[in-house]
Amino acid sequence: MSAFPPVEDQLAVILRGTAQAETVVELRKKLEKSQQTGKPLRVKYGIDPTGFDVHLGHTVPLRKLRQFQELGHTAVLIIGTATAAVGDPSGRDDSRKGLDTEQINANAKTYLTQIAKVVDVSRAEVRQNGEWFDEFGFTKMLRLLGQMTVQRMLERDDFSKRVKSGTPIYLHECLYPLMQGHDSVEIHADVELGGTEQLFNLMVGRDLQRTAGQAPQICMTMPILRGTDGEKKMGKTAGNYIGLNEAVKDQFGKTMRIPDELMREWFTLLTDRKTEEIDQILAGHPGEAKKLLASDIVTFYHGADVAAAARVSFDDQSRKIDPDQIDEVKIPAAELADGGVGAVKLVVLAGFAKSNSEARKKVEEGAFNYGPDRAKPVDWKAIVPVTDGLVLRLGRKIVRVRVGS
Repeated sequence: MSAFPPVEDQLAVILRGTAQAETVVELRKKLEKSQQTGKPLRVKYGIDPTGFDVHLGHTVPLRKLRQFQELGHTAVLIIGTATAAVGDPSGRDDSRKGLDTEQINANAKTYLTQIAKVVDVSRAEVRQNGEWFDEFGFTKMLRLLGQMTVQRMLERDDFSKRVKSGTPIYLHECLYPLMQGHDSVEIHADVELGGTEQLFNLMVGRDLQRTAGQAPQICMTMPILRGTDGEKKMGKTAGNYIGLNEAVKDQFGKTMRIPDELMREWFTLLTDRKTEEIDQILAGHPGEAKKLLASDIVTFYHGADVAAAARVSFDDQSRKIDPDQIDEVKIPAAELADGGVGAVKLVVLAGFAKSNSEARKKVEEGAFNYGPDRAKPVDWKAIVPVTDGLVLRLGRKIVRVRVGS
């Protein structure tokens, strides 16, 4: 009797939150064959150690990898010690600088410890692609390069955009998709996971596997998680990320400051809650929904007791900061556009700054927050929704808005 759940049950788990599967028909066939033979699928995910922090954005495909593990399949984790030296051009409108060996090795040591918070590393196959690329000779590299045309390489969106804009494309960047694809050949991947910007690289893996006489892998892409600013992709460069190694209070507090419209995306990609349950949660009070989201995230990495304590601490801190008597500031309704005011203008109207330049500096420093959840506009151009009674804070200054005629 097969140790795997029924194929349709597996697909329901695997496809939840997935942007694209190339193809679902092939995936179903692979799962059916796995059922018949009792042989688990080899599911690949690669990550380049480009910094010290693994963040929640990385965990979207990592959580999918964990789900495959829980269904009985083999997780193959590739630490890109070789590809990190090249730099992945995916989703970039300029060249990404590769890292030197010392940086890569230092980062790689911390990555696996952090990844172990999501994936059961003890049951995973962990490989560094330096194992094979460090031994690659010039002849092998020529053969690899000979498996793709320049025309095909220029089909990828990020390269075609750079050609149109006159932005340079360096030859070493063209190596990256071939190297990532060759990883799939080396480990005989059945499925590869990645973000939506990675589809080209994943499809190259299918082509290289066919050339090598292997069955082509299924390419599964996950949506790109937007960062705490609610706009840009979560990343270290944008500074809008939540790291797995951050303190619990920071993980909880940063989640509480995300824009409300980001909650559905985060609930779907960062928790195991079903769609119907998410709908019900989001139909309630936004502040309570966000606390539940923050609790879910902290629970996953630190446990339910720690999450409960973090929530109590957050509520206590919120109550302690605001005094019983708060000065009021009147803001004419005419200053509002669609119920909101620009963050910089609001800081000036509240009397927290004498000029727009001073107010902008305060906003960019993160000194200004508003509302019961102490939301902080990350971008100085952000629009703050203003209602009568809204509490504004800047350092120790605090006022309550009264919207007048």
